[in-house]
Amino acid sequence: MRHTVYLMSSPQRSDEPKLVTGYCEPWSLRAGEPIRLLASSHRPGPAELTMVRLHCGDPTRTGPGFAEEAVPGNGGLPGTVSLEEQPLRPGSYGTVDLQGLTVATAFELRFSLMVTRPGEPQIIATVLGDSMIAQVVLEDGLLKAKAGGAQLVLRATALAPRRWYDVEVRAGFDTATMTGNATTARSASPGRDLLETNREPATTHVTLGPSRMDRLILAGDQTGAGFNGRLARPRLTIDETELWWDLSRELDGPTMVDGSGNDRPGVLHQLPARAVTGPDWDGSHQRWTDHPPHWDAVHFHTDDLYDAGWETTAEVTLPTNLPSGIYAFRLTTEHGDDRIPFFVRPASGAATADVAFLLSTATYLAYANHRMLFEGADFIADRTRLRPEHAYIRDHPELGRSMYEKHPDRSGVMFSSRRRPVLNLRPGADGWNFTPDTDINAFLEWTGVGHDVIADEDLHDEGFAALEPYRVIVTCSHPEYWSTAMLDALDRWQRNGGRLMYLGGNGLYWRVAFSDEWPGAMELRRAEDGVRNWQTGDGESYHAFGGEYGGMWRRLGRPPNELVGVGFAAQGFDKASYYEVNPETLGGDGADPRTARAAWIWQGVEIDNGRIGSSGLGGGAAGQELDRYDTRLGSPSHAVVLASATDFGADMVRTKEEFEGSVIYATPDRYVRSDIVFYETPNGGAVFSVGSISWFGALARHGYDNDVAKMTANVLHRFNDPQPFEPPT
Repeated sequence: MRHTVYLMSSPQRSDEPKLVTGYCEPWSLRAGEPIRLLASSHRPGPAELTMVRLHCGDPTRTGPGFAEEAVPGNGGLPGTVSLEEQPLRPGSYGTVDLQGLTVATAFELRFSLMVTRPGEPQIIATVLGDSMIAQVVLEDGLLKAKAGGAQLVLRATALAPRRWYDVEVRAGFDTATMTGNATTARSASPGRDLLETNREPATTHVTLGPSRMDRLILAGDQTGAGFNGRLARPRLTIDETELWWDLSRELDGPTMVDGSGNDRPGVLHQLPARAVTGPDWDGSHQRWTDHPPHWDAVHFHTDDLYDAGWETTAEVTLPTNLPSGIYAFRLTTEHGDDRIPFFVRPASGAATADVAFLLSTATYLAYANHRMLFEGADFIADRTRLRPEHAYIRDHPELGRSMYEKHPDRSGVMFSSRRRPVLNLRPGADGWNFTPDTDINAFLEWTGVGHDVIADEDLHDEGFAALEPYRVIVTCSHPEYWSTAMLDALDRWQRNGGRLMYLGGNGLYWRVAFSDEWPGAMELRRAEDGVRNWQTGDGESYHAFGGEYGGMWRRLGRPPNELVGVGFAAQGFDKASYYEVNPETLGGDGADPRTARAAWIWQGVEIDNGRIGSSGLGGGAAGQELDRYDTRLGSPSHAVVLASATDFGADMVRTKEEFEGSVIYATPDRYVRSDIVFYETPNGGAVFSVGSISWFGALARHGYDNDVAKMTANVLHRFNDPQPFEPPT
């Protein structure tokens, strides 16, 4: 049985500027559950809205062909909607509701401050009342307080970057004066301290009258956010009422805990960074849960964006009989279109397939709106010709950044959210992740086996229960980011007889974390080592979401080799290559049964001069990022290495964690390779791993009539057979 392809309009041409975009909530859901579309157009007007099932989202000539079909009855959606321009307002800040309080005599604002971009004008704190506005700002290179038309320079010299200052401002309504200061404590550097001389508080005249209070705003004013840096220990005294907030508590959520007992908690907006070091951190503790007062700070950024907050364009409850698959809201206007993907699981209680395709939504979040194609990265050069989606990202920095970039103050982006437009999560937008994954989806449909789709967030939320209905799990091309709950679920599922097909590379690499308090967001701490564009700050390697130590799973005692048999070994993007078949695995007379027990995988596979995967995207089935079999890192000793790829260009080098010194290893390097492995797991289960991101690009050649597709299909059909795999003897 073969899948029928429905070819419809392909994604927007690369010569057209993009004007329509959107996002949906949630990304993954069950048939019978509600979903919202939130869309915007820079040219307001009507749009045709179609729900489509996306069979393959790859419009390139090297893929199987772009294919989608309209959902019968449009899935219950209206056929047309009206689009307005909905703005994005990035920047994190904090607010405290002060209504019900009145200042008659004086107010005093105190906090600790670290500025990370001291040369830029910034709004650090604002106190609002019905007849007053008081602010602390960075202006003309100096820290100032402003109120009632008066201003006061709080420190005579410019603030040093990344140094803590204690700021206090008092406005006396009865004395008509404003007094303030910004002092700094001794640091660990005598040289840096030489010019950091504190002075006595400064005073100026100010005229203020009684005012009913409205709110306190940290890192901004009533128009929005405006600060790059850290704040700690905020305190506000209004006449006899003293308020203060303990920022070292409830770090996994948006609440600024009221430590004063006045029931005035604050709220953090747009997900600023927490579990970051505060003024007293001295290196004596590294884990914030051991001594929270050392992590009593919040790091705000002007480009943080957790929730776009757009108005709903359309909302629908999916039909309960909607088949599991990859879907999209397709918006079509006279001036452009957009497709906003989402992922549908079987309805609750409905029958499932025996095979599930695990979509790497955690990886999609990590790469969300990445800027590597035009800003470059340590492993890829920037480009001048961009698809409309990446041109839009370049032209609209308000979309927020990916976890591969840095904020304006050069701190790493540790949080990402799906509650905003993610432009590279579009059919054809990227050569990484989502578009290649739709090629694997198309291959699975071509086999006729039948499969459901599930997503990383489902696996994290439900654990083993998300995998339990399935005999076979097929991974995406780049399942790089995994939470502890996800790994635990995969481990348990394997021990219960599950069969895993790992059809990618650089998988199970980084630990990530999630919080129910920030739904749709993910946290990453790039600690210790690994291929990374930034590093966590000193004392900041533990997640705010849950307190786990961040970094590579290899450094955390759970290398990917233990679950998929191979682990990240090398990367290079100039060319892909072929695999050399291990002849001992082919079987035949006199073959060692331990080595040849997987000979069934080769049945019907045409091996050309000892090679497979000699063509495909980039030149072969092995490329981009490679995984290697290595028993030192936990690869099972009984695994069969079916084939290996070693013929790469000079750009294909070991991953950073593989270097033990400042040595550039000569090519060919025996540790730079991709290994295809098979092995059995408990209770009749098994694992098949290809160890290459480029595997997807070799599947569809010649209408799936090729060695790579045949080999993969052999494994899929056998894994779907309930006959248990026997342990090797």
